[in-house]
Amino acid sequence: MKKLINDPDRVVSDALRGIEAAHPGTLRVDHGNRVVVRADAPVTGKVGVVSGGGSGHEPLHSGFVGRGMLDAACCGEVFTSPTPDQILAADHAVDAGSGILHIVKNYTGDVMNFEMAAELAGAEGIEVASVVTADDVAVADSLFTAGRRGVGVTLVVEKIAGAAAEQGRDLTAVTELARRVADGGRSMGLALTSCTVPAAGKPTFDLADDEIELGIGIHGEPGRERQRIAPAHELAGRLLEPVLADLDFTGAPVIALCNGMGGTPLLELYGMYAEMFERLTSAGIRVVRSLVGNYVTSLEMAGCSITLVRADDEIIRLWDAPVNTPGLRWGR
Repeated sequence: MKKLINDPDRVVSDALRGIEAAHPGTLRVDHGNRVVVRADAPVTGKVGVVSGGGSGHEPLHSGFVGRGMLDAACCGEVFTSPTPDQILAADHAVDAGSGILHIVKNYTGDVMNFEMAAELAGAEGIEVASVVTADDVAVADSLFTAGRRGVGVTLVVEKIAGAAAEQGRDLTAVTELARRVADGGRSMGLALTSCTVPAAGKPTFDLADDEIELGIGIHGEPGRERQRIAPAHELAGRLLEPVLADLDFTGAPVIALCNGMGGTPLLELYGMYAEMFERLTSAGIRVVRSLVGNYVTSLEMAGCSITLVRADDEIIRLWDAPVNTPGLRWGR
């Protein structure tokens, strides 16, 4: 195992020291609870938007904390859910009396621990609503979930809900909007290689040089099947076909995310996006906003995923609204 780490047991805490040092005045870190918080939180009159999960998927979630997106992110150990106490600490840090929205990827541990934290916060008089993302069409259930996994659409939900909360909308409005975005998104991914979890010290799974894992999860969970590697235009089709078969994306503007899993260069991701865009256009799907890069990663896994989200004028306006986070930044 070759990694830029001091000790497998300190990977997350060392990264949090780095986040704090790299973004002074913008973010602050509760090291005891491993929570990243926007520096000006809690913001008076604003719904707090909190997410989180296992580390190793950066910039999701800690890299999306800041104005216009998340108020706080809870950082579990690598590929391990944050604890209810961590999540409750995040709620305390951002609670301004206007309620809190939890955005939770559909993994059993995440869902259970966010539910427990919401109950604890509720007992203290803090109103908490939750939205669970479950957009991965690859499998109905996995080793980690009951139901579909939450993957790329999580970024879009965090962006749209964060923008709505920044505008001062109330908890009910932000929650309904977040659910609408989550319901309108679908994803599918593939892996060219495994990643190596630092504590394990060896690749999570083996793939031959001429094989891909189609429908992979972001923790190295098995996908639909192993297939032979193929040119990018064929792989784009294998990713898009199940997504388009699952939800009709014609007749509405679409936000598209071509996401790298952490170990694939932008040169290849843009090539994949070109193939996807041409296929979508040919299918009569109108992509109005796009994002290409490593946003919902799996350590150094090579591969990519596609996420499509049905949008409307309101969702597009909120997507375009200013955002200032380490991982996503535009507007003023």
